[in-house]
Amino acid sequence: MPSNDARNLLRTAAPTAAVGVLVIAVSGVVAGGKGALGAAVGTVLALLFMGIGLYVLQWTARTLPQLFQAMGLMLYVAQLLLLLIFVALFKGTSLFNPKTFAIALVVATVVWMAAQARAHMKAKIFYVDPDSRTSQKPEKTGSTS
Repeated sequence: MPSNDARNLLRTAAPTAAVGVLVIAVSGVVAGGKGALGAAVGTVLALLFMGIGLYVLQWTARTLPQLFQAMGLMLYVAQLLLLLIFVALFKGTSLFNPKTFAIALVVATVVWMAAQARAHMKAKIFYVDPDSRTSQKPEKTGSTS
């Protein structure tokens, strides 16, 4: 993983994990051990889905740049649908508190997306090739009149 990609991952995963720890603590106080467990599962699931999505998106940008925008849109829709499916599957579980699971999942997803947007805005990405200034200028081949 190139250093810029790793930096973007760190800038998105760190705030999400920090907010996840906060949600786990609040859920533990409000709903007890099962609440904290539900929030932990929701946070880890969001981090996992969004991390895999970021990796796939970066791979697409490197290998198939012409499909980058379409892949990004499809990826976000697929992630949100998968997260919705997980919320529906664990709606009636007794392993953990499903409400804290759903809240943590939504909060972690929103924080991830906001942090990813902020990291992208702060990234210094060249939109002009910096080496083009130093390259030789092509000679004029047309008429001089």
